[in-house]
Amino acid sequence: MKKFLEKLFHVSEKGSSIKNEVIGGLITFIAMCYILPVNASILSAMGMNTMGVFAMTALVGALVTFIMGFVANYPVVLSAGMGLNAYLAYTIAGSAGFTWQQCMILLTISGIFFFVFSLTPVRKIIIESIPKDLQLIISSALGAFICFVGLKNSGVIVQDGGTLVTLGSLLNPSTLIAIVSIILCFGMMFSKNKILSTLAIPICILFAAIAGVIVSSIMISNGNLDYVAGSWIYKSDTLQNMAVKLPIAPWLEKDMQWGMSGVKDVLFFGLLDSNYSGQDFQSDIVKVFSNPTSYVAIFSLMFVNLFDTTATLLAVGRNTGIINEEGKMQNYQKAVLADAVGAAVCGPLGTSTVTSFAESNIGVEMGAKTGLAAVVAGLMFLLSGFIYPVFSIFTAGSVTAPALVCVGAMIFVGNFKDINFSDRVVAFTGFIMVIFSLLTYSIASGIGIGLIAYVVMMLFSKRRKEVCLPIYIITLFFILSFALSAILPLL
Repeated sequence: MKKFLEKLFHVSEKGSSIKNEVIGGLITFIAMCYILPVNASILSAMGMNTMGVFAMTALVGALVTFIMGFVANYPVVLSAGMGLNAYLAYTIAGSAGFTWQQCMILLTISGIFFFVFSLTPVRKIIIESIPKDLQLIISSALGAFICFVGLKNSGVIVQDGGTLVTLGSLLNPSTLIAIVSIILCFGMMFSKNKILSTLAIPICILFAAIAGVIVSSIMISNGNLDYVAGSWIYKSDTLQNMAVKLPIAPWLEKDMQWGMSGVKDVLFFGLLDSNYSGQDFQSDIVKVFSNPTSYVAIFSLMFVNLFDTTATLLAVGRNTGIINEEGKMQNYQKAVLADAVGAAVCGPLGTSTVTSFAESNIGVEMGAKTGLAAVVAGLMFLLSGFIYPVFSIFTAGSVTAPALVCVGAMIFVGNFKDINFSDRVVAFTGFIMVIFSLLTYSIASGIGIGLIAYVVMMLFSKRRKEVCLPIYIITLFFILSFALSAILPLL
């Protein structure tokens, strides 16, 4: 088996080991498996079957990650993108009034266009046209964003009406577990003990999971938690109506579901569901093509997808080997094949479009350098579609916090130190990208606003010749994308 894996993935040749690849793949999956219930929750807002979306998100994630691992041999893991799913559910379905079946049809059409577009060298030109300093800034912004996601999901940072965000309640057990595990992880990372420093993240993830299950089990047995509308809620006056962000032991879950529940309701636009017929599908096709808003939606979905995938690929590319030190893409067609296929098949399979995940950097930081790590993560996605209750303890925010926060910090520091801050335009662009990525809760929005600001500053400083044509085109497309996002709900 070892010889087969070496021959298939060239593990030793790339300076890695099978152990590093397996650990990297497992940790990456643990850090990003939260996307499965989150994506299901978001798409259920427009009427889709929650468990069906969950299962198909897992299976499609496995499919495209296998393509990335086996074909491209990169340690990059893909799953449903957080930008496009929200755009689909809350803008196209919510504001524009499309049914979820019509949304899936629109997504499929835009996905086919995106697939064809990805076969051209345009995406490669876009990525390679971005200067090295901007690529480092994008990676730094991504690191800060990953860290912020970890703090938010764990309840360490919470929404506040007066100050926008604030520190979460220290009386909340999930917040305390997250803070302790994060601090412990940072401490272990700087340990003189090599084993302890290397395994800091998985050890702290396991610590948080075990601590969370124990605390939640005690609270449930003492009657301190109520199960309301599919969520565990604290009964205490201090934490009343606050959703629990602790891992719950599978055997204590009230609505535990196994297998491929609900899949038939979302596959092929719901045609397998007895409540949706072929005639309904034909009617939806006619409605989609007769509605002028549909064409705006298709265009918007394609561009949101383009910038989400390009931004993430830029951010993870330098660390995973997709982009070399000169800013050139390696093995371009194979690198973009996975998300291109995902864009084309996600609609019919009942989930939103996939993208390369920033959390792939976690596996890279753990020593992964080949597609074997991606294959391991893909296998975990495949399994989770069938036995979700077992994996559910690793999706809690308090459990993923040490991985997201610590890896985000490593990515931020590792890239930030190499940026040329003596160039004030570069320095201010870096600030804008980081701050807007955090405050908009979107790495794509942060990059878009940062690039627009960069071009404007370069023009006013009379350095327009230093900006290549693709950067101007990308900036215009970002402006167009923002404009469409604002206009679409009004149509």
